[in-house]
Amino acid sequence: MSDKAIQPKIASREVTTHILKAFGLRMSKKLGQNFLIDGSIVQGIVDAAQIEEGDRVLEIGPGIGTLTQGLAEAGADVTAVELDKKLPAVLAETLKGYDNVRIVPGDILKVNIPEIMGDKPFKVAANLPYYITTPILMALLERHLPITHMVTMVQKEVALRMVAKPGGKDYGALSVAVQYYTDPEIVLDVPPRSFIPAPEVDSVVIACKVRETPAVQVQDEKMFFRVVKAAFGQRRKTLANALKGGGLPKEQVRDAMERAGIDPTRRGETLSLNEFAQLADAFSDLA
Repeated sequence: MSDKAIQPKIASREVTTHILKAFGLRMSKKLGQNFLIDGSIVQGIVDAAQIEEGDRVLEIGPGIGTLTQGLAEAGADVTAVELDKKLPAVLAETLKGYDNVRIVPGDILKVNIPEIMGDKPFKVAANLPYYITTPILMALLERHLPITHMVTMVQKEVALRMVAKPGGKDYGALSVAVQYYTDPEIVLDVPPRSFIPAPEVDSVVIACKVRETPAVQVQDEKMFFRVVKAAFGQRRKTLANALKGGGLPKEQVRDAMERAGIDPTRRGETLSLNEFAQLADAFSDLA
């Protein structure tokens, strides 16, 4: 990191525009590329991740190195996975002053994360492509990796679903899954002008502190998520009908709901995590 003091801040319109022109880069709509040009947002992500000297950080989609630079200057040991094959050569130049950054070309959904990160705790920081936000978040959580914090830039609409409570239109399978594994909090609003090109949607930074143990204890995690998926699969139907339509054994649905003490005429969006756990365990008992 010896040269970091003389490195220009990438998170500005001028420097970002210069880098894009110098390397002949065009934003890929297919890859959902929008480059962050607001240094205060970069700092906000670093602060939300509570980065300290020597922290191990997995960054997803470093782009031209905007957030990577902020993480590196905070003293993190950054491993950045980049899908766009044009960008590792760019990153080698934009981040050449930092010896605490490693670029790994590849698709985060295919990369062997334990192989590149080892088995020690690490944090995740990312400005995620909005078209693939949910699959990436769920893949990271479902693998039970030793992640302590996940701080990501996401579309505001997705973030509202992640933090939603039972009873509202935003509450769904993503809400249950994220809250089962983590304690999520929206920490920053990010206006479209913070990017080039400016996206047509509002963005936020959401900080998810990964729980040491899930929010609720269940006998069978696969059954828990099977019940959750079925419950939200047909939102307009009663819970009993949604569960039957979602592939759960029809002959067990009424018995399981009775065991869990849940009214079969309720809808899935009204159930708390505890109630989903009780229902899943009732199905496990009947299996």
